Amino acid sequence: MDLSGFPLLSGTDLGWLTEIEMIEVDRVMMYELKIDLVQMMENAGRNLARVVLDGFKPSRVAVLAGSGGNGGGGLVAARHLANAGVDVVVTTTRPVEELRGVPRHQQEILDRMGVAKADQPVAADVVIDALVGYSLRGAPRGRTAELIGALNADTPIVSLDSPSGLDVTAGTAPGAVVQADVTMTLALPKIGLRSSPQVGELLLADISVPRSVTAALGPAAPDFSRSSIVRVLM
Repeated sequence: MDLSGFPLLSGTDLGWLTEIEMIEVDRVMMYELKIDLVQMMENAGRNLARVVLDGFKPSRVAVLAGSGGNGGGGLVAARHLANAGVDVVVTTTRPVEELRGVPRHQQEILDRMGVAKADQPVAADVVIDALVGYSLRGAPRGRTAELIGALNADTPIVSLDSPSGLDVTAGTAPGAVVQADVTMTLALPKIGLRSSPQVGELLLADISVPRSVTAALGPAAPDFSRSSIVRVLM
């Protein structure tokens, strides 16, 4: 793993959000600025693919995607990785006909591209964890918990926004949780990531949140002028 190509930013220079504050950021983005979730997840997935490509240079990547916006970002990453010539295999928590919104849109694109799918995580150089984002509601259950339990501890894991199963405000895990090697969080870091051992290396990615949105909450806006992805020194 080599993340040295991404600029380093001190965590003390950033605002750290609670889940409620991040919900407000998303609300302003979607309902006031009309920047749709599909646009934000496109930015998230493109940046996530870049982290995997630059940091690991994999031949094969397994993508685990949930049914919410986090899963949509993981599926975007799968597309960008496939376009870069990586062998990608996608495992989702629900069949495509049961998905809705951004995840369904992105999975249908992957299906038309012929990107492979599997019922269980396959052997790979890297696993992308895009099962659950910041909106965790109790311990993971059912298919999500099953996929978390199926992860191989010897394979590097890159989590999108938060390790699945982690409460991003409290920094605790009420049940099954992913032990990530790298977590790429979005817009601003969540306060629970600061002390959680499950996070691994913390990166922060730009998803086009205007500085005015974060300024309304008080925290300092991150400097993405050199790169849309930065390493956070905690």
